[in-house]
Amino acid sequence: MISRPWLIYALVTLGFWGVWGAFTGLPANHGFPETLIYCVWALTMIPPALIALYRVGWRLQHDPRSLLYGSLIGLLGAGGQMLLFHAVRTGPVYLIFPIISLSPLVTIVLSLAVLRERTGRLGAFGIVLALCSLPLFDYASGPDTGGFGQLWFLAALGVLLAWGVQGFFMKLANATMDAESIFFYMTVTGLLLMPVAVSMTDFSVPINWGPDGPWLAAAIQILNSLGALCLVYAFRYGKAIVVSPLTNAGAPLITAVISIALLGAIPTGTKLAGIALALVAAVLLAIEPEPPAVTGTLPR
Repeated sequence: MISRPWLIYALVTLGFWGVWGAFTGLPANHGFPETLIYCVWALTMIPPALIALYRVGWRLQHDPRSLLYGSLIGLLGAGGQMLLFHAVRTGPVYLIFPIISLSPLVTIVLSLAVLRERTGRLGAFGIVLALCSLPLFDYASGPDTGGFGQLWFLAALGVLLAWGVQGFFMKLANATMDAESIFFYMTVTGLLLMPVAVSMTDFSVPINWGPDGPWLAAAIQILNSLGALCLVYAFRYGKAIVVSPLTNAGAPLITAVISIALLGAIPTGTKLAGIALALVAAVLLAIEPEPPAVTGTLPR
């Protein structure tokens, strides 16, 4: 029996998302639009969802609360992605992604207040370092963009809130739902929003339908989907205040290492600082002793 299954699932998530992050921009660089990449990602959610349900004998929870939680988690994730499309179209990426990277802060605050989750000193210090590291991975200087009243800023805040609240409900739902059912509803809601992504696509420009377009996107996005499935399991067995900052800081750390080793990318000083903080945070969160179980979650 593995004493810390949440850590195993979290580390697997880091691996999948770290590799995904390093190569996720390739299809768009080859002329395959990001809105259609979303559609490919939604389709790649299907195999992991079917495999997960098969492992539990096709048992799908469909009571009203499970339907509500599952749909809400899926809509928050996919809806946040839609807002992100709008944000990056109208605003500066170098400001948008540092804002979005703070979404674990929302998860942590809600989990502390509602679920009464707690951690020790090492874990608390690791959480702080992880949160500090996140904006540094995407930091870059740039010209003034007109202030924080712009629509891109509101969209970025919307993504931050959506993904932060999603993490909280993912943990909350795991108290009464199987992880397999949660992921199934995430898959369904992602598929239902595909027409929205298609409607946002500019078909007046050439689109690469070749192997380095949708097929390359599928090979990359399946890593994203598998990571999402492992994340649900990590939330099931671990505390949201630890899982959320660990996965959100650790994945960019692996992405940065891959980019340096394989893609020849040279990080700036701020990114190097982010790498150092994330590395220390990951170690602290991993070695933090497990505190006694807390009874603040809903009974199963």
